Amino acid sequence: MTRDETPTPVPAAAPIGRVERRGVRLPRPNAIVTQPLRPGTDLPLLARPASPGADPVACAAEQRTAIGDLLLRHGAILFRGFGFDGVETFSRFIQALSGDLLEYRYRSTPRSEVGAGIYTSTEYPASEEIPPHNENSYAAIWPMKLFFFCELPAAEGGMTPIADSHRVHERIAPDVRARFAAKGVAYVRNYGGGADLPWEQVFLTDDRGAVEEFCRHAGIEFEWRQDGRLRTRQVCQATAVHPRTGRPLWFNQAHLFHYSSLAPDVREALLEVFGEEDLPRNATFGDGAPIPLADLEAVRAAYRQELVAFPWQRGDVLLLDNMAVAHARTPYSGERRLRVGMTEPVDGRELSL
Repeated sequence: MTRDETPTPVPAAAPIGRVERRGVRLPRPNAIVTQPLRPGTDLPLLARPASPGADPVACAAEQRTAIGDLLLRHGAILFRGFGFDGVETFSRFIQALSGDLLEYRYRSTPRSEVGAGIYTSTEYPASEEIPPHNENSYAAIWPMKLFFFCELPAAEGGMTPIADSHRVHERIAPDVRARFAAKGVAYVRNYGGGADLPWEQVFLTDDRGAVEEFCRHAGIEFEWRQDGRLRTRQVCQATAVHPRTGRPLWFNQAHLFHYSSLAPDVREALLEVFGEEDLPRNATFGDGAPIPLADLEAVRAAYRQELVAFPWQRGDVLLLDNMAVAHARTPYSGERRLRVGMTEPVDGRELSL
């Protein structure tokens, strides 16, 4: 240092005070964190584990009440990142969260059972779209909770779009809603003839007496016809009120059962072979009057406006309030393995619909 250089002053060290020890709050091992899957919409709610390596079954057991409250508010929860490794874990998760699994009897679509109470999703050709619907809303008894497990997503497509049943209800014109609500929907099914599911597969028995007992209990009219064929007719609700939220819901499958939902070539072929009365399935108003095609198109338009779609990821589990939220399926390519479980039966005859 030369004489002309002035040393830079070094600031005095700050006095060392008392160091306070503060605990670091770590997330509980089985806690979950939630956020909207997409900005601007709360359908579905995305749930992730708060810490890596969380056990999904333990999460379900410990967070059962909290998850139930979230489902009531949002209608759909997508569990992602929980490491579901197969059907067994999926089954135990459902039972920890919602109790016993239901047998899928009086089904309307082909499925296979892959575990006790766990089924494949609808086994329709991959090229076909499945319209939005609430599971078993064509029946007097339906599941309140519906679970989907993505064991393998499709290479392309194969989404499960969902729609808020209350918003669908509100989108449909009041006069259309009033007609449906006043008359209900009659579902007519003709089993046999090779065009739809055989009655043995629908009722899970080849015992006619067991079928008749089921029908009487469920309020289904039945008629045995020639060659072992069976015809059933059941009048059910068109709208419903959610038993816990009190919200009015669009809750039927008239637009799906009605022959107008078929592709034109298929529709023409079936009408030529069977005639309208003997179609494998059809829907009318509860009093037998035909449903105007314009009304059915209004319903389909309301669903289209409300559908929310998202791509599946391997290991995803989607939980739906089956009354509050409808679901559909888009066409897909490649292998797709989606598993389904249902819980908490609801008897619509005991609700204020």
